[in-house]
Amino acid sequence: MSMFCYQCQEASKNSACTIKGICGKQNDLAKLQDLLIYVLKGISFYALQGRQRGIENERINRFTFEGLFMTITNTNFNKDRFIDQIKEGLVLREELRRKIAGSGDIEGDIPEAASWWGETEAEFMDKSVGVGILATENEDIRSLRELLIYGIKGMAAYTEHAYNLGYEDNNLYQFMHKGLAATLDDNLASDDLVGLVLECGKYGVDAMALLDQANTSSYGQPEISRVNIGVRNNPGILISGHDLRDMEELLLQTEGTGIDVYTHCEMLPANYYPAFKKYAHFAGNYGNAWWQQNEEFEKFNGPILMTTNCIIPPRESYRDRVYTTGSTGYEGIKHIADGKGLEPKDFSIIIEQAKKCLPPEAIEQGEIIGGFAHAAVMSLADKVVEAVKSGAIKRFFVMAGCDGRMKSRSYYTEFARQLPPDTVILTAGCAKYRYNKLALGDIDGIPRVLDAGQCNDSYSLAVIALKLKEVFELKDINDLPISYNISWYEQKAVIVLLALLYLGVKNIHLGPTLPAFLSPNVIDVLVKNFGIAGISSVEEDIALFMGE
Repeated sequence: MSMFCYQCQEASKNSACTIKGICGKQNDLAKLQDLLIYVLKGISFYALQGRQRGIENERINRFTFEGLFMTITNTNFNKDRFIDQIKEGLVLREELRRKIAGSGDIEGDIPEAASWWGETEAEFMDKSVGVGILATENEDIRSLRELLIYGIKGMAAYTEHAYNLGYEDNNLYQFMHKGLAATLDDNLASDDLVGLVLECGKYGVDAMALLDQANTSSYGQPEISRVNIGVRNNPGILISGHDLRDMEELLLQTEGTGIDVYTHCEMLPANYYPAFKKYAHFAGNYGNAWWQQNEEFEKFNGPILMTTNCIIPPRESYRDRVYTTGSTGYEGIKHIADGKGLEPKDFSIIIEQAKKCLPPEAIEQGEIIGGFAHAAVMSLADKVVEAVKSGAIKRFFVMAGCDGRMKSRSYYTEFARQLPPDTVILTAGCAKYRYNKLALGDIDGIPRVLDAGQCNDSYSLAVIALKLKEVFELKDINDLPISYNISWYEQKAVIVLLALLYLGVKNIHLGPTLPAFLSPNVIDVLVKNFGIAGISSVEEDIALFMGE
C-alpha cells in the first residue's frame, strides 16, 4: 500500500496524497511518520497507567512532544531521524511497561501498539503498512481520530517551544497521552471523540497561554514596532521558524562578529520583543511566507537556520547554506544538535560560513509595523473602544493562520484590500504576508492591520476578544463586532481552530478549502454546532460578514 496523508491543506485534489506528498514527502518517509505516531500511541497507553500509580516520566513526556512535532507538515524530511526515533520510542515504551508491571498488573486489554516490537528498517516498513490513517475503517471515527491527533500535534509544537524556555505543564502531557491512547480504543463512539476534540481545544488554549508566558517572561512584552525589510552591507544569517530561544542564542553568538541577523517568515515577530532590540546587529526581516523560500533563500547569499517547521526541499544552489535544528531535519542538510543540559547550541559552523558570504541581495525596502499582542492592544484599549463606540471602527476581522502556495490564496489579499475602510484586521501567523504590506492606512491612528505575532499568538487575539467582551459588558463573545476568516495549512492551525471553538467562538470561515480529513458527517456536526463554513467569493463574503 502506498502512502496516505491528508493532514495539511495541500492534500492532493483535497482528498489525500497517495504517491508523494505535495510538500515533497516521499512514500517511505510518510510510512515512518505513521509508525512513529503508532509507537507514541503505545507509549501513551502505558503513560496513562503510570500516572495512575504516581509514575511520571520526564523523558517520556519530552519524547512525546518531540515525536509529534517531527511529524508536522514541512518539519522533518530526514528518514534516518525517524528510524532512530522509532527505535528510541520502543525502548522507552518497554522501560515504562516494566516499571508499571513492577507496581502491579497492567489494567485492561493491551493494544498491539503497546506490544509490537521491531528492530530493523525493513520491519518498520512492513509494520507501517497496516497502522496508518486507513487502518480505521469507519470514515467518521477515522475523521475524528485524525482531527484529535492533528490538534495534539499542534499543541505539541507550542509545548516544545515553552519547554525550551523552561516552562512546562504536566497537564498538557497528560492530555496528549490521553488523546493518543483514545485513538486505540474501538469502544469510543463518535460522540466520545467529539468530546475529546473539544477538550483538546481547552488544552490548546492552555498550551498557547503557557508559551505566551514563556516568551514574555523571557523577552518582555512585544512592543508596537517598525521593522526594516531592507538589507545592510554586512554578511548575514537568516533565521526562520518559531523558536525564540534559538533566536536569542544566535544573536548572542553573532554579537561583535560583523554579521547581521535577519528574521524570516514566522520569526518576524522576534523583532517586537524588547530583549532582542538591544542587539545592534539585529537587522530586521527578510522575505515573506515559507513557500517563497526557494527564490528568497537563493538571493540571501548567507546561511539560513531553520528552527522549526516550514522547510521545503531546498535547491542545489543554496542547499549547502541551510542548517536545521530542534525537531526540524532534512536528509543531507547539516543539523545543529541541542546543547547538553542547559548549555546553548553551538552555531559556530554557521557563523564561520557567514563570514565568507556576500551580503544579502535586496528584494524589497521600507518598513512594516507589528507587535500588537494583547498587552500592546490593551494599552490602546481606550482608543479602540472609543473608535468602536463612535462608529469609526465598524468591525474587526480575525485573519490569522497560515499562508500557502495555492493560487486560490490570493483571495485573502483581495479580501483585505476590499474590506471597507472602517474595518480592522487582527492577524497572527504567516497568513499576514498576504496583506501586511498593503497600504491600508489607519483609523484615528490605529493601523488597519494589527499583527499580534506568530501563529501561537492567536492566543493574543482571543485575549483581546475576551477583554473587549468584558469592556462592552456582553454575555456572549459572538456578540462582538468581530468576524473570523481564517486561512489554514497545517496542524498548528488545527489547534488554533479547536481553541477558538472551546472559547465559544462561532461562525468561523475556514479556507481556502475545508480540511480533507473532515468527513461529511463531521463537517455537518461542526456546521450545526459551531457554524463552521468555507469561503466563497471576496465580494459575497464581505457582504455576508458586514450584514449587507
